[in-house]
Amino acid sequence: MKKYFYLFLMIFALGACTNLEEELREDLPEGETPDPAALLGSAYNSMRLPYQDQSRFWAAQEHTGDSALGPTRGPDWDDNGIWRSLHAHTWNADHAFLGSTFSELLQIVFATSNLLEFNPDAQTAAESRLIRAFVVNSVLDGWGQVPYRQDGTSLLEDASVLQPAEAVDLIVSEVDAILSDLPDGPTNRANKDAARVLKMKTLLNKGMYLNRESPSFENADLQQVVALADEIINSGKYSVTTDYFGNFAPNNDQISTENIWTAENIGGSNSGNVRSRWFCTLHYNQNPSGWNGFATLGSFYDSFEADDIRLGGDYPGQTDVSGIKTGLLIGQQFDQDGNALQDRQGNPLAFTKEVALSESGSNLEVTGIRVIKYPIDYNSGDNVDNDYVYYRFADVWLMKAEAMMRMGDTAGALDMVNTLRASRGVGDLSSLDEATMLAERGREFYWEGHRRTDLLRFGRFLDAWENKPASGTERLLFPIPAASLASNPNLVQNPGY
Repeated sequence: MKKYFYLFLMIFALGACTNLEEELREDLPEGETPDPAALLGSAYNSMRLPYQDQSRFWAAQEHTGDSALGPTRGPDWDDNGIWRSLHAHTWNADHAFLGSTFSELLQIVFATSNLLEFNPDAQTAAESRLIRAFVVNSVLDGWGQVPYRQDGTSLLEDASVLQPAEAVDLIVSEVDAILSDLPDGPTNRANKDAARVLKMKTLLNKGMYLNRESPSFENADLQQVVALADEIINSGKYSVTTDYFGNFAPNNDQISTENIWTAENIGGSNSGNVRSRWFCTLHYNQNPSGWNGFATLGSFYDSFEADDIRLGGDYPGQTDVSGIKTGLLIGQQFDQDGNALQDRQGNPLAFTKEVALSESGSNLEVTGIRVIKYPIDYNSGDNVDNDYVYYRFADVWLMKAEAMMRMGDTAGALDMVNTLRASRGVGDLSSLDEATMLAERGREFYWEGHRRTDLLRFGRFLDAWENKPASGTERLLFPIPAASLASNPNLVQNPGY
């Protein structure tokens, strides 16, 4: 047992964050077994890099879709085309960020499985298994095959590989098995409602996972989605708020009525890289001085109505400090005193709707509408206090509406969508179909790490859109990294790579 634990330490520490590496490098006294609660804390922390960093799973989900891109701006943000290739669907089998994401996610699966070897109490075991099932879903979503060891099998043997149907069955059976042992909360723990949302998402996407070229939906799965949604809705614990950006604010753990599962970030001391959500998009001359990188598409901006609060606006503690608004930033930018900002050449800092993947000309710094989804924490330094949002109530609401629509209850689904829209300050839709449902999900969940999955489920991921031509079916899955293929002969490269 002890040699397996040290093997676990060596492998797991490869992808863990710095403070976790320091914890794992401490020698255990002779004969002492690890504390499962401490290992669970490490597992939570290990989720930060692959989910919160701007270059990992979030980039795989958002840059490949129709609402985010990373343009090259002259000498800035080229990175050998690593960002452009995501949006243009021209990545190859050696894409570094996709490879790192695959490996880091599997390290979490490894860590949570090995935690179970040390006799944790029922709740610790259940939380670990939910984290594992959540990550298995991410790997299934991106790569379509999941290296996985059944509990208690030897670490010295190659992991077996779950195919889509097996991975779906595993996730669903795990949720059913652990639900009663999970805590009711708080939101920064793997909790009962988080498990219900994971099961909803898995069943709603099941037909896509089994046949990505032509997704289908079984009524039995959709009925379960509705039933699970009703359990969450009828609990009375959550409500859709008119303070849309409060769900992502530095104090979102205190003010959000929507968040179901979040990653705890402790301001000033211990957090993931959620600050990258504003650094990656803000200009150098804004406060804070950003990296002047990512933008959204003009066509996405045009999908909003003018009074939609999701477009953003002034936000207390941010706009009065820096002049920066929340949401989609377009046109002339100002400081907190109303002074017009300039770019580095002294031209007006006015973000344009037009943007290209490879920029040329004199407007390199200002092309592209910028996005501030997480209000900026000015009080905590690099370790910001915004808890990172995995699941929130609006998603439960719209997943139920989508399931109802797919089962033929379009009128009931339309009522649900319009109820949500009313909380976002916009009027009723007059009708509902797949295109309008997908567009509404885009407006509601932009830059939250869900867009690629939604486009896949609605059969639109291969379409042409701004700065992207139509793409081939090989883009429905990401490539398996060469190092993973070499280390586990049970893996097979996905088609087209």
